[in-house]
Amino acid sequence: MKLPEISLPPTHSPFPHPRNHQPSPSFISFLSIRDPLLTIKQSQTPHLFIPSTPSPLQKSNSDLALNKLSNDAGYSDTVYADKDIQCQKVITNLKTKGFIPESLVDNEVNWFYTSLGIDDTYFKLETVDTISDHIISLYAAKLVAYTKHRNDSDKLDIDLKKERENDAVFIHSPSSGHGVEQLIDSKYFDSDNTPFRLETYTSTAKGNLRCYFLSKCNFSQAHSQSSNDIRQVADPLFLEKASPNTIDIYQRILNQVDVRAGPVVEGFEIEGTTEHRIVIGYKRGTTKGFFSTLTDLYHFYGLYSTRKFVEHFSNGSVIVSLYLNQGGFSILQGAPYSHAHTPDPLVPAPPISHSVVQIVREVSLIYCLPDNPFFSRAAETDPGKGNAVQEATYAYVGYIYITHFCNRLGPAYEALQSILDENNSTHAGVLADLKRRLREETFTKTAIMDVIQTYPELVRLLYTQFAMAHYPASSNEEEMVPTLSHQRLQEVHVLSDEELHAKLVKSTRNTFELQVLESFMVMNKHTLKTNFYQPTKVALSFRLDGDFLPVNEYTQKPYGIFFIVGSDFQGFHVRFKDVARGGIRILRSRDGESYATNQRMLFDECYNLASTQSLKNKDIPEGGSKGVILPNLDANPELAFRRYIDSIIDLLIPGNSPGIKEPIVDLHAKQEILFLGPDEGTAGFMDWAALHARSRGAEWWKSFTTGKSAASLGGIPHDVYGMTSRSVRQYYVGILEKLAMDEEHTTKVQTGGPDGDLGSNEILLSKDKTIAIVDGSGVIYDPSGLNRAELRRLAQKRVMIKEFDTSLLTKDGYRVLCEDSDVTLPSGEKVADGTSFRNGYHLRVKSDVLIPCGGRPQAINISNVNQLFDGEGKPHFKIIVEGANLFVTQQARLVLEKRGVILIRDSSANKGGVTSSSLEVLAGLALNEAEYTDLMMYKDGQPSQFYKDYVADIQDIIDTNARMEFNTIWSEYNRLGGTESRTIISDNLSRTLNKLQLELEESDGLFRDIERRRKVLAKAMPKTLVDFVGIDELLKRLPIAYQKALFACQISRFCYQYGPAASQVEFYLYMSQF
Repeated sequence: MKLPEISLPPTHSPFPHPRNHQPSPSFISFLSIRDPLLTIKQSQTPHLFIPSTPSPLQKSNSDLALNKLSNDAGYSDTVYADKDIQCQKVITNLKTKGFIPESLVDNEVNWFYTSLGIDDTYFKLETVDTISDHIISLYAAKLVAYTKHRNDSDKLDIDLKKERENDAVFIHSPSSGHGVEQLIDSKYFDSDNTPFRLETYTSTAKGNLRCYFLSKCNFSQAHSQSSNDIRQVADPLFLEKASPNTIDIYQRILNQVDVRAGPVVEGFEIEGTTEHRIVIGYKRGTTKGFFSTLTDLYHFYGLYSTRKFVEHFSNGSVIVSLYLNQGGFSILQGAPYSHAHTPDPLVPAPPISHSVVQIVREVSLIYCLPDNPFFSRAAETDPGKGNAVQEATYAYVGYIYITHFCNRLGPAYEALQSILDENNSTHAGVLADLKRRLREETFTKTAIMDVIQTYPELVRLLYTQFAMAHYPASSNEEEMVPTLSHQRLQEVHVLSDEELHAKLVKSTRNTFELQVLESFMVMNKHTLKTNFYQPTKVALSFRLDGDFLPVNEYTQKPYGIFFIVGSDFQGFHVRFKDVARGGIRILRSRDGESYATNQRMLFDECYNLASTQSLKNKDIPEGGSKGVILPNLDANPELAFRRYIDSIIDLLIPGNSPGIKEPIVDLHAKQEILFLGPDEGTAGFMDWAALHARSRGAEWWKSFTTGKSAASLGGIPHDVYGMTSRSVRQYYVGILEKLAMDEEHTTKVQTGGPDGDLGSNEILLSKDKTIAIVDGSGVIYDPSGLNRAELRRLAQKRVMIKEFDTSLLTKDGYRVLCEDSDVTLPSGEKVADGTSFRNGYHLRVKSDVLIPCGGRPQAINISNVNQLFDGEGKPHFKIIVEGANLFVTQQARLVLEKRGVILIRDSSANKGGVTSSSLEVLAGLALNEAEYTDLMMYKDGQPSQFYKDYVADIQDIIDTNARMEFNTIWSEYNRLGGTESRTIISDNLSRTLNKLQLELEESDGLFRDIERRRKVLAKAMPKTLVDFVGIDELLKRLPIAYQKALFACQISRFCYQYGPAASQVEFYLYMSQF
């Protein structure tokens, strides 16, 4: 039998011939999503173009966004001089091997060398044996195709690869492209190993093979890790092959990458050709899967690449260069990864410059979310099914939003809640368990995703509604004619809210599907501003109002919510007043199960912490706020924090850099400032956040974060000065005084060890008999009291109890670390697992006092609170002063107090830290830059006298505030005869203060009296600051909104003097002093 000689057919022209097309009247007004050249003419019937089918409408203003570039190849071509000699050696080698009939060897080798269009780089890199093996593999593939009666050699699947330690080669036909690029991303670009540079070419011969050549970067010790000079940080092979013009462009990109948070993108038109190039720079490790997703992006617009280059630099920068040509809309013709097809003559392609402008502007979307499950390649094989980048991004954000806010409890839960008594521990336990199960089981992530993917056309309509509200208008609208959105564009009549909802009702099959899609409408309605359409960004941020939250679950409506979605994290920021302050917390997950729990509770934890912060902030002008960030399991927490901060800043300062940060649609229409502080996992990041705000041009950078470095940025560290612990101590010592207890003979259990702020300062400030400490490393216990000198040593070193010298324990003492197992205690009790023992230790140990200085929220809750009482009903602790936030749930607090425990809740006990942070904010607002540098930053490692005096003022204010509130709570408890718990009294007092502050802020009556304002504010601020700046100058410098909040805060303190039930007469008497 004669074996077939198989060759590939000639290629078609890659360039279509678009017809001239005049727009119909209905095309006159529409929104060209993401195109900077668009306006909507309100006089016309509103129509909107969203991704679906191409439109021929075009007016090229692309030179506004693209640079002109001479027809320079950019890189020198590889020419292998010994190619012919090598070819003969391969022929000889194959004839020796005998796998291919000798009569066919010459044809097969010549076909491989001359017809496939493989770049000479391959032949220069590979050995004769490797090339021979590849030719044998291809010949075998031809035989398989022949046995299957497939004589169309254009369908021949070519997939050659050779991976070595320092280089790799991949050659494949179009159908294998995406898998190869995903492999390259994960193995060569996204790993922590030495980076590889990449050159990839598409052959111009039959079959359009794609060739990838990877080589490990050759960075010597002489290469700089900090310089931006391209000749000091580039791989030598790049410098050898790159043209001078390419080196100049890359140098410019490198300079920008160093100062910009997100990707740097430039587009180029190549003179005398239809080719366009896009050059993208970013920092290595800031995104994953980016290279392969870029390919999806330009294929989506019907473009193909002839060359691609990826260069890594020793300073951590990466530059990707794409050489793009137009190949027709493959999303319509179903020709994946190939430009060798005939475009539909009825669907003319837009100018390539339009598509390139769109890609340039959309790169940041895939940089933010490169692994977006809704941006699929379905359109390439099933036209009309794929999502455009904006739609896919919107769908993903909506998906995350729904996982947090669609898992609501419903009318059945509300009815049950109205019947049961939440103050009854049994009833409360039932409700808590039901709430958890409803949230876990009603709306699963898989079910939500299925609905979104089932109704792409409805998601497209929902996205249309979102875009109509938030797409920024063009600045030169009088000149504008509608332009193409450069995605698949479909003319869609813009539906009203009622029409859109009716469409959802009609199209969905059940209530579940409807509720999922309705949630998109809710998100649209309550989004006030977003960075979605910013040309550059590192994560997506949305400013929401709080009106969509159900009142039965969230009794206090937030003033504002920031919702942030990144490639490897999600987060929230919740605040209850315009002027608000609170910490930013990172939730770390041990495994997939804990991540799922953290994700499910993410918003609730943020909301509850912010609500608690509001109660705690009753003594300061700022209301309560909190930020929570949940990184993915494999994410870098610091990088997640930086993206979170940068994306929030996008919504706080006006964009005024065309092509980088542009104006956004602000439906809130009011300037906002956030005041942030450190919390779990972020203490070391506050300096960066303040400096980054300054680099972004924020005037308020000095007050943006608290907890900054004292020496370099004028921060006032809580741990160094014991700010939070001072207020906890006032309650602790106050209770001991009221009960006539001697501190030195009082036994205490402390959660949160000597390594933490609260834990270390509690040890250093107290003189009690501490019998047990629980921290991140384990448990240490001694009934005779832990050696105080040893505890002080650990606290001063800020290390955990695992470093406690156990020789100092008495015979009944012990230490059990988390990693321990099968430990026998002095009592003979067996401990199987140290971690489990640690986690439940606070429920078994007994002492006079429990001071939680650390630990996870809800450590004592309605389900376990009964374990804190012995068989006779006697509590394990007489006194609990809750230093750690939310350590005890509200329901558990009420149970403990009802059964005789004296408990001071967190919002009262640990408010010293927020007072210090607030006054740190005040210094940043009140001092100009020169004064702040001179007075608040250290000189020669020492603080100024102003700084020392200011800190002393803060400490006095903290002590005074804590003692005033303690006396008020104690007196009110006695006045009511113990009928109201101290927890409820504390809450009511906080709410009374906050309510009065809000009423005073909203009323200008008292505030308009300038002389009274001067007196009130002079008393409200630290004397050191007032004496230095002067009250009149302070009134000029401080924002009016802040002055109002500070004024209201000071006046509301009359509640401490006269009690929460004070009369109007008593208020008049209080105000008479001003």
